[in-house]
Amino acid sequence: MSVKKSVLIGFAAAILLIVAAFAGSAVPAYAAEVSAVPAGHIVCIDPGHQSRGDNTPEPNGPGSSVMKARVTGGTHGTTTGVYEYQLTLNVALQLQAELQKRGYTVVMTRTTHDVNISNMERAQAAAAAGAEITIRLHADGAGSPAASGATALAPSAANPYVSALAAPSQLLSQDILAGYCNATGMKNRGVQLSDTMTGINWCKMPVTILEMGFMTNPSDDVNMENPAYQASMVTGIANGVDLYFGK
Repeated sequence: MSVKKSVLIGFAAAILLIVAAFAGSAVPAYAAEVSAVPAGHIVCIDPGHQSRGDNTPEPNGPGSSVMKARVTGGTHGTTTGVYEYQLTLNVALQLQAELQKRGYTVVMTRTTHDVNISNMERAQAAAAAGAEITIRLHADGAGSPAASGATALAPSAANPYVSALAAPSQLLSQDILAGYCNATGMKNRGVQLSDTMTGINWCKMPVTILEMGFMTNPSDDVNMENPAYQASMVTGIANGVDLYFGK
């Protein structure tokens, strides 16, 4: 075995040991599943939501007295009938494979629907696994079917928990959103600053929430379920990751 290969195997093992150390704490042992590939950056993919929401309250940020639901149920396609948690995992698994092909190490917060992992726990799992960035995949919903397009969310410089991550998170959001919209032709709604997202406020590394499109818009909804379109979604997000790390 070469020295380089030995080091890489040791590195992957160390990551798994770190994740396992959380087994007895608030972070489930299965919350971060690491797939190691040769020498590359570590990317966490968080497929938003799960098959059942959990309204048990958790702090909105470290030390916060503001409490929010651990994880909500998400939206669903008004045309396709597909649930957001199904769409996000479907895209996430394809993105995992694409990033691995490009030489990244990928951390998945979940790989099945039947889990109960809070937004705080997802952020903690990413940190425990040594992720350098977190991409949280979601889809939008609105009262009007006319609303369409993709948005990326990032913390502002005034965020009381992760102000130091504001600039790199905004850059990550810009790169991911640009790559995504360029590859798919999806309307670019821009980067939106938010300091109320638990999954952002507990992060220890640059983070973006990509709202991939509106499941309440017939066109967006149908497109996001089309296999060929999903391939372009995955390519675009991966291109955004390349762009971010290439700077």
